[in-house]
Amino acid sequence: MRIFSLVGLLVLGTAAWIFIPSDKSIKRINGVSLVNPPRPIESLAMQQLHRVNAEWVAIIPYGFSRSGQGSVSYDHSRQWWGERTEGSCMLIQYAKENNLKVMLKPHVWIAGEGWCGDFDLATEAQWQQWVTDFQRYILNHAKKADSLDVELFCIGTEYRIPARERPEFWRSLIRDVREVYDGRLTYASNWDNYENITWWDELDYIGVDAYFPLTKGDHPTINQIKEGWDPVKRKLKAFSQKWDKPVLFTEFGFQSVNGAAGKHWKVEKSSENINLQLQADAYEATFRALENESWWAGGFFWKWHFTMQNSNRYRMEWTPQDKPAEQVIARWYAGRD
Repeated sequence: MRIFSLVGLLVLGTAAWIFIPSDKSIKRINGVSLVNPPRPIESLAMQQLHRVNAEWVAIIPYGFSRSGQGSVSYDHSRQWWGERTEGSCMLIQYAKENNLKVMLKPHVWIAGEGWCGDFDLATEAQWQQWVTDFQRYILNHAKKADSLDVELFCIGTEYRIPARERPEFWRSLIRDVREVYDGRLTYASNWDNYENITWWDELDYIGVDAYFPLTKGDHPTINQIKEGWDPVKRKLKAFSQKWDKPVLFTEFGFQSVNGAAGKHWKVEKSSENINLQLQADAYEATFRALENESWWAGGFFWKWHFTMQNSNRYRMEWTPQDKPAEQVIARWYAGRD
């Protein structure tokens, strides 16, 4: 299914490229990544998202693997309600009841490690088990997505090694998903791995979890952060043109601590290091940098909690809730055309 076509324009003797949606109802995605509730919630809870003028939500049913093992399991009784198929299906229904579009985004968590970016296996037998289990996990959710009229399905998240080294598996998986799901497809590549994926032609969006390091300082200005996007934008634009696909930020965002616009995995998270204004400034700079980029399809900021009993716990975390960044996002999301 071709959603976007690439049109070349000659402007003042130089080639400029813009994406023209073939479906005029498609708008830039102003989305929120939801934290799965541990216990059932009511549909009314989705109305919180109107505070930021969101029109999309990412719902994330989790699967689990162990380091060095090929199995992928899901729907454990000890999982949070929202992480299981049952809960994610209810969240989809609640989103629909509140006029929100949905990206269903299965994500495998590696027990004892967390991030699946370094996931690797030693033997082909282990890989074949992973192929079987991961396919079952993805197709289970793809079928649910189709039955519930989910607009966008993400076929995987941040697998660096198998995404690069097993392209035929992903092409086969995409064909299988399209047999059971009729909506648009993407894949959530890590910010430093999207260029290593060779099967973007099979998908509707180039998906990037866009945690690019933009500055080196602890207290950068809005302009410094905005300028930090310049080399990133050039690469993303060229990559979008290469594949004739728009780029969707399947995740993006900033922690509310000093240095959050740089290498986020290295920032010190302590009460002395909290910087709520930097988080707001980083969002402001990001929207300013990207607002006129026609290759950018929007994205899903990370992340939104339905329950926050102890709000102090979240003051240095990714969520913009009840922080200055929330108002920045609300203002920019309200201005989407």
